[in-house]
Amino acid sequence: MDPTDPASFNHRTELLSTGRTYHFVDHIPESYSGPAASAANAASTILCVHGFPDIWYGWRYQIGPWVRAGYRVVVPDMLGYGGTDKPRAAEEYSTRRLCADLAALLDVVGVQKAIVIGHDWGSYIAGRFALWHPDRLLALALFSIPYPPPLKQYIPLEGIVERVPNYAYQLYFASPESTKEIEANLERFLRAIYGIEVHEKSIVLDGNMREAVVNPGPTRLSKSSPILTTEELRYVSSQMSDMNGPLSYYRTTKVRFEEEQAAQLPDRPPANLPVFHIWGAKDLAATPSSLAKMRVLIPKLEEKELKNEGHWIMVQAKD
Repeated sequence: MDPTDPASFNHRTELLSTGRTYHFVDHIPESYSGPAASAANAASTILCVHGFPDIWYGWRYQIGPWVRAGYRVVVPDMLGYGGTDKPRAAEEYSTRRLCADLAALLDVVGVQKAIVIGHDWGSYIAGRFALWHPDRLLALALFSIPYPPPLKQYIPLEGIVERVPNYAYQLYFASPESTKEIEANLERFLRAIYGIEVHEKSIVLDGNMREAVVNPGPTRLSKSSPILTTEELRYVSSQMSDMNGPLSYYRTTKVRFEEEQAAQLPDRPPANLPVFHIWGAKDLAATPSSLAKMRVLIPKLEEKELKNEGHWIMVQAKD
């Protein structure tokens, strides 16, 4: 498992019971076999859920160390990404359906319960997995994005941005024109996303994401990313040429609300589920208000703030 070589990981592609085909990386440690290890096996699988715009490769620095520590590690390309199916309709990307896929993926690999870890959108999905399928988790770990409860009343994305200005960029991602514009400027877009740090707040807070993608000024963006090398950027770009699926996640605000209301989901994970949150102090996505709300909902929450890191903590704090 060489983080610089995607081909060195164990890749699988399987048809799930939900009818969707998923590509995922699946690594089993030497200790994860044989009758004597059956009890340990049941408590030693990690399911990693990536965010936007990422693929399984976002976890490249964690997979090897976790496997060497004795964990089985399963890391899918989420729906719409990489080698996984890419339905066109936005409603296919609701968290209810994504969580059903994750439960079906655990069935495929023969795991009843897993430690579920998510980053960015994956953090949101992992949190919802604890609501839709609470019997499938041993523990929950949220990277970057704090846990938000289901809404009691529908708030359109515009209203959410009014309350949380840090999410202004999502208006562009949800717009119909973003798909083709980002596809036409994919490497520039990825450099923008993977290069955003605290000094580039205007891209996020002022809703200037489209400008950064379509018509960036000479000093707005670096020509390289501190998160991805040139080779890594090339690989990620090759896996994300179709941006309809990844951007569709931002177009599901209403369907997510409707499905959660219909199911009468609880407002928090089960009280006996261990929950851990880790975030970078420079991460604009982890707002003080969202952190405070999470602490009220999950009083036994374990937390770790990385003082010198930003959003991409799997790379920035890989050691």
